[in-house]
Amino acid sequence: MPFPSEDYPMTHAYGATAAKQPLQPMTITRRAPGAGDVAIDIAYCGVCHSDLHTVRSEWAGTLFPCVPGHEIVGHVTAVGAEVTDFKVGDVVGVGCMVDSCHHCHPCEQGLEQFCENGMTPTYNGASEDAPGHTLGGYAENIVVSDKFVLKITHSEDQLAAVAPLLCAGITTYSPLRHWKTGPGKKVGIVGIGGLGHMGIKLASAMGAHVVAFTTSESKREDARALGAAEVVVSKNADEMAAHAHSFDLILDTVAASHQLDDYTSLLTLDGTLALVGLPSTPHPSPNIGNLIMGRRAIAGSLIGGIPETQEMLDFCAEHGIVADIEMIRADEIEEAFDRMQRSDVKYRFVIDNSTMGA
Repeated sequence: MPFPSEDYPMTHAYGATAAKQPLQPMTITRRAPGAGDVAIDIAYCGVCHSDLHTVRSEWAGTLFPCVPGHEIVGHVTAVGAEVTDFKVGDVVGVGCMVDSCHHCHPCEQGLEQFCENGMTPTYNGASEDAPGHTLGGYAENIVVSDKFVLKITHSEDQLAAVAPLLCAGITTYSPLRHWKTGPGKKVGIVGIGGLGHMGIKLASAMGAHVVAFTTSESKREDARALGAAEVVVSKNADEMAAHAHSFDLILDTVAASHQLDDYTSLLTLDGTLALVGLPSTPHPSPNIGNLIMGRRAIAGSLIGGIPETQEMLDFCAEHGIVADIEMIRADEIEEAFDRMQRSDVKYRFVIDNSTMGA
């Protein structure tokens, strides 16, 4: 079914025109879908900390106008003539990227997130579409290459809570899978927020013995409710010492600069500290002795490629996993940003995109 542009020339969105300006209603243009494109009416879009960093130019290179949002769930409204895997009415998702070069070594392995020629992010990436860069999911609809659209099999009443899986879910699933999380493995999750709460749920569902690390005593019961077998308050030296040399993997989701030595010393032989949080200032230089003496590693991880993201969505549907969310209207995004900076959310805001044009 072709998708005539004259039927859908403009769409309501929320975006910013400058770093110091709040998000505001605006209208944007979406391209007319080509032969390999899928048009999607967006039902829900998660609010990621990356959205805030980008809109407020806390990371370099923000292109304005900026319409953020890369945790997208919606319904297919039209498909191009060459699309065979999707049809009108399908429930689908779009995550953090909408294109890549398709031919470099990582892309050929389904690792488009590591595209050697630069994958195209869902927003703030170079594009031939107006205005010359991609505009994300804080909008009523989007048009995406079918190669970057994902199938969602969760029930309709879960869809809002599925949205954060497209970033927070895959950001934690990918390293857990890469380092072979499963029965018999002891896995630590540092930070109980948008990423960390998904890490706890996923590692637990994979069969690992999960230990959550938090700086707050008040989060102890929350972490247990999410699936942690044990909870360590990282400010308590005795609690930390009790776990020395015992972790196969520690997944560090904290996006603030902190001492990595506190966690490398807890790794067993050949253990790995995997970082997925990106702080605005570097972590203090780690003690190399902690690494040498146990053949331990500090590694980084990004999102997953399209095949792994589909695998994650299917795994979550099978195990009944969704994010813990708070639904907001579009006109509450700025308030949500402010609350997110104060960690005042359990654990992810999700926009009801039907309120975009309200």
